[in-house]
Amino acid sequence: MTHRRGADPNIAEVAALIGDPGRAAMLLALLDGQDLAASALASVAGMTPQAATAHFKKLVAAGLLVSRSAGRHRFFRIASPEVGHAIETLATIARPAQIVALDQSTTLERLRAARSCYDHLAGRLGVAVTERLVEHRAIVRSGDDYALGARGREFFAALGLDIENIQAERRRFGRACTDWTERRPHLAGSLGAGLLQLFVRKRWVARNSKDRALRITPDGARELRRRLGVVW
Repeated sequence: MTHRRGADPNIAEVAALIGDPGRAAMLLALLDGQDLAASALASVAGMTPQAATAHFKKLVAAGLLVSRSAGRHRFFRIASPEVGHAIETLATIARPAQIVALDQSTTLERLRAARSCYDHLAGRLGVAVTERLVEHRAIVRSGDDYALGARGREFFAALGLDIENIQAERRRFGRACTDWTERRPHLAGSLGAGLLQLFVRKRWVARNSKDRALRITPDGARELRRRLGVVW
């Protein structure tokens, strides 16, 4: 079958790259927005470091990953928020993994509770925070995005966010990102990223070394309830 030439983006090329199980595992492992060493990603994908090298080259060449060197080691991360958003969106339409072991069930429950989706909050926590921000009129839904609400500047200033700097970033301010576990929107974009950075900096949530699940600290549970009405 011969395909006619068109002007549409070559999504087949990107889909083929993501469609490889090993490369998909690497991309999902990087969905918390952090850097991972080549050896760690090879382990996640079930490959030898030598076999993983060819996959890294393809993902970098396609603009899905970027790399940096530190001494003898190479580290990789997702290239942009758009790539992270694409991976998370695919997760919303993908068939759920078959749970056959206790550790799978435990991991899934932690991811459902609270996680980072590239650079913003996701899971039940991300959805709850987004819904409370709407109720407090800090943000308002506007098509596929969230815009600053009537009380937005006052509310975010009280939290410690510099809205002017966040609005000046060269990316979408408040993307409505469908959560793959909750099937409801959570806040992404530069505002979503700013909130996650704030929560981590204030130690309201804590990252872990295993995956992108987040742990809500006692201080975080108290402040989320006091400031947003999120009961955890």
